[in-house]
Amino acid sequence: MKPGWKEALVLGTAACFLTLGEEQRQASPANDLPLPPQGPNLLAQGTFDAGLGRWTLWTRQPGAGRASWEAGGGRGGSGAARIEISGERDWSFSPGRRAAVRPGEIWLLRCWVRIEGWARAVLGATARDRRGKTTDWSLGAQTIFGPTDWAECRSWILVPPNTASIEPRLTGEGKGRLWVDDVEARRCGRAETLRAGLPQALELTNGLLRVKFFTDRGALEVEDLRCGKLWRQEAPDARLTALKASQKGGSIRATLLDARVAACFEASIRPVPGRPEIEVALEGKGPLQTAVCYPHPFLTKTNSWLVIPLNEGIGYPAGDPSIRPMRLIAYGGHGICMAFWGATEGEAGQMAIIETPDDAAIRIRRLRGRLCVAPEWDPQRHRFGYARRLRYVFFERGGHVAMAKRYRAYAKRLGRLKTLAQKRDENPNTDLLVGAVNVWCWDPDPVGIVREMQEAGIRRILWSHRADPQTVRRLNRLGVLTSRYDIYQDVMDPALFPKLRGVHPDWPSEVWPEGIMLDEFGRPRQGWRVRDKEGKWRACGVVCDKVAVRIAARRIPAELKTHPYRCRFIDTATASPWRECYAPAHPMTRSESRLWKMRLLDFVSGKMGLVCGSETGHDAAAPYVHYFEGMLSLGPYRVPDAGRDIGRIWTEVPERTAKFQVGQFYRLPLWELVYHDCVVAQWYWGDYNNKLLPIWDKKDLFNALYATPPMFMFTRRFWREHKERFVRSYRAVAPVVRAAGWSEMTDHRILTPDRNVQQTVFSNGLRVTVNFDSRPRRLPDGRTVPPMEFLVDGLKKSKAGNGS
Repeated sequence: MKPGWKEALVLGTAACFLTLGEEQRQASPANDLPLPPQGPNLLAQGTFDAGLGRWTLWTRQPGAGRASWEAGGGRGGSGAARIEISGERDWSFSPGRRAAVRPGEIWLLRCWVRIEGWARAVLGATARDRRGKTTDWSLGAQTIFGPTDWAECRSWILVPPNTASIEPRLTGEGKGRLWVDDVEARRCGRAETLRAGLPQALELTNGLLRVKFFTDRGALEVEDLRCGKLWRQEAPDARLTALKASQKGGSIRATLLDARVAACFEASIRPVPGRPEIEVALEGKGPLQTAVCYPHPFLTKTNSWLVIPLNEGIGYPAGDPSIRPMRLIAYGGHGICMAFWGATEGEAGQMAIIETPDDAAIRIRRLRGRLCVAPEWDPQRHRFGYARRLRYVFFERGGHVAMAKRYRAYAKRLGRLKTLAQKRDENPNTDLLVGAVNVWCWDPDPVGIVREMQEAGIRRILWSHRADPQTVRRLNRLGVLTSRYDIYQDVMDPALFPKLRGVHPDWPSEVWPEGIMLDEFGRPRQGWRVRDKEGKWRACGVVCDKVAVRIAARRIPAELKTHPYRCRFIDTATASPWRECYAPAHPMTRSESRLWKMRLLDFVSGKMGLVCGSETGHDAAAPYVHYFEGMLSLGPYRVPDAGRDIGRIWTEVPERTAKFQVGQFYRLPLWELVYHDCVVAQWYWGDYNNKLLPIWDKKDLFNALYATPPMFMFTRRFWREHKERFVRSYRAVAPVVRAAGWSEMTDHRILTPDRNVQQTVFSNGLRVTVNFDSRPRRLPDGRTVPPMEFLVDGLKKSKAGNGS
């Protein structure tokens, strides 16, 4: 096995070999509390021994459901409520009774459900304040998915502030038949009953950090003893509390009740001996329907900056009101492409490394008017699953560079730090990639276009569009890195082909429907959409990642016998998220989805011996790919419809694109600081250098600063009309990329308070200084950088700059 395979298999996947119904039936009750039910069952008629009582069914789609009493339909042969749903929209089955509650009370909701079909039932409660206004429609929601035999659904509710009553109920969606029996709602006491005797806080130190754990809401306070900096967490709300907490063997262990997920879990907090780091682990049992949001975010200050590996990387001033709160998954390219985040405060900083990212995300939100970040742990196939792990790291100084270098060391330990030089040793065609411009052109005469480019001085070219065998051979003789687009995600129902405007040649129709992914309702997961002849959108199905490798094993070797490509671009593999699959023939967790996606990329680059690229990018694929199309382009700030309207040339720049996509005030080269010498980063094919003419120069500057190659997309006419500009772009950037492309980026320096003058340093001694300003800027050594130009030190025979 290659480096990275062992890491790819770490997370538990045993549950995926059961059907979802089997998982539910075999599950132990969810996170039992050491507190017996104290009050009577509020829903005495929930046994359904003599009828439905006051229970009624509501459906959003009129006439799409029916509730009845079925004698002998219950678990033990007694009566049960029978619900038949014929529509896809939501429904509610309610007892018509509310319970008066007080904040801090703990309630137990429980029922048994049997389901035929791909419907789901959700046990929860509607919460209301004293005025009767609904504050939560699904407090304590826990879900049972069909089809399943009798399965218990249990939920613990910690009554939140400003709540005066709850109304337990069942809700759901999807077609099917359901039987419900033994519904209970019982008051079980108060949280402070379980917390009696707990100290206000527990404290640990490892000589470098002093860590306090506050038992009321589970928040941490960390003092960096090296510099005296204090970092404090704050709970966004009062829905989490510690029921137990103890200190033993250098760790703090706590039992936490989280009302947001209606369950308990165990938390372990351990300062790492001899390091300014803290390990946090969360463990739970039983069902989990929504994300666990713990640990809490560390508060920020007005001078704080968030450090977020959103694609290439970005820094957000904590007090910037223009930044929208967002959730970024850690299990796909359209989230964070590396599993960490950080925050700086002056010279000091702290970061968090997500050590179990396959079902994780981060939430950027505001507390006290400033941005902060916290992790969220998504369910694994609707269960808590494996232990979730996080590592906090604290810095006296170093900022985003120190964070990136700490993550690089972590990536090396995982086996992900495979350099381009190592990849070149395995595949000499890697040398053709470094310093090559990525060209997307659909002209029928690629050889003619390439010859014109090379005669004009653009020598190193990655030609990304497919061609016939003779053309591929001719391009190879010209020294071109020949490639073609390929995809193993999307497949359209062949029955719809007559209605479509065209059929994509890479759709593997032979796997429909057996080889597609299903969601928990048994419905095909939806992929790329296309318009049919009538203008109606039609969604592709998503090929199961296990099946995709088999398709590639049939397709690629057969094509290479006639088409001697040197490279292959695999679309969506590292852009789309790792997905769960509920198809009985090939069930899958996100961890397994990632594993099979990596096997696909490893098959292309390893067994097939091709230079391999993929879309957007994620560092799980770093050992298996050579380049990412889209890593440079920050996903939320691309132009509208960038993935479809790829050929459109923009003459006006959208405000958000100008501010963030090419905003030197915000952008950070986090990917380059970790992986510059391992994977080549490129712009997205809907965000290439010449896409937006007013910022073409600025994109060239970022290419120079990061030592990354440009991307061009053009027609023959546009090429000839702008030939001089294309050549200028290539000549300015390509020598820098060629010189630094094999080297680690060791530093990124912001030289002026306005962030307009920046500098990067590489391990081979190359240094690039860029002036993004509209006026000349003087450097500390006395040299002047002209406006919108750059200087290079350490590049032989170079006088760098956009005009050179």
